[in-house]
Amino acid sequence: MENAKKYLPWTIRIIISVLFLISAVAKLYPSPYFAISTFEVKQLYPMGFSEDVAVFFSRILIGIELALGILLLQSNYLRRIIIPATILMLVFFTAHLTIDTIQNGGNSGNCGCFGSLLPMTPIEAIIKNVVAIILLVIYLNIVPKITNEKSNFWVLTTITFASILALFMLAPIQPKVAEVVLEDIETAPTENALLEENSTSLSIETAVAEENKTTETATTAIEKPVSDEPAPQKSGYAQYFSNIDKGKKILALFVPGCDHCRDVAKELAAMKAKNKDFPEVEVIFMNEEPEKIPDFFAYAGKNFPYKIIEVIPFWKLLGNSKDTPGIIYLWNGNKIKEWDGINEKQFVGSELQNILKKNYSEIKK
Repeated sequence: MENAKKYLPWTIRIIISVLFLISAVAKLYPSPYFAISTFEVKQLYPMGFSEDVAVFFSRILIGIELALGILLLQSNYLRRIIIPATILMLVFFTAHLTIDTIQNGGNSGNCGCFGSLLPMTPIEAIIKNVVAIILLVIYLNIVPKITNEKSNFWVLTTITFASILALFMLAPIQPKVAEVVLEDIETAPTENALLEENSTSLSIETAVAEENKTTETATTAIEKPVSDEPAPQKSGYAQYFSNIDKGKKILALFVPGCDHCRDVAKELAAMKAKNKDFPEVEVIFMNEEPEKIPDFFAYAGKNFPYKIIEVIPFWKLLGNSKDTPGIIYLWNGNKIKEWDGINEKQFVGSELQNILKKNYSEIKK
């Protein structure tokens, strides 16, 4: 019993410390800026944080998690400040997760507690937090109040500010820039091509004039058959690809280092190789490890036209609640079908092939 009382406090401190350290480090995986930006979009924006506030709050919050993980292993103000602050943070997280679960009416998705490194549902996170709170309460009850507890406040402030500063250094706040950072280069027309174009245009003008005369003398107007396709509309993606609202198109939203994205790209390339009428595939990449794009297309077996946009605009374009790989089937700018992530809404090639065979009137049923 004496041994239990001797080792239990340290055991509790180590468990909770490791929990907070893993939580902080996991939110920086696979790379600090990408992970923190994703955390902002998926966790903070839905809570009502603005972009300007979220960039600071995310780094400060993770910095405090890191600091608490370290401070739990030292003795200064441990019982008076560190343990109560840790319990308070856990209570805050638990309350938020509980409210979010009730409002969304389910226990699905990643709560973000351990970033994308260790996905955890809200209920799992709540249980984890409640257990941690109970352990800390046990600690406060089995460890007697010490009148001469170490009280070097500089240790607390130094570790806390150093941890927060480390987050700002690891993931510096980026200035707001234009969403598109790289475009496919279009070949400029040569001088000979311009001369040919001018001569061709004269011939075309003559042909058009003759055609107009023929049309004017025609007595019967030929009506065009009504096509079974949706009326043209603006999809909102024309800023990336000027032709995307014309006809059938496949828009893919990928991350260069995402294995699931590579698999979907390979599947799309195989479908296009087998079907000459398969819609054109156009890709929007997140600006995360763009140097991997050549390897991405090498794995897929085909190069697709692509653009690269920054992390936060990418998540906004895909949808805060959605995940990669994202696939959108467009027809004259109309969104016919969307797929995202690797769960129940994940891309299925057979679904796309089936829907491509249908007329618009069949799809609307």
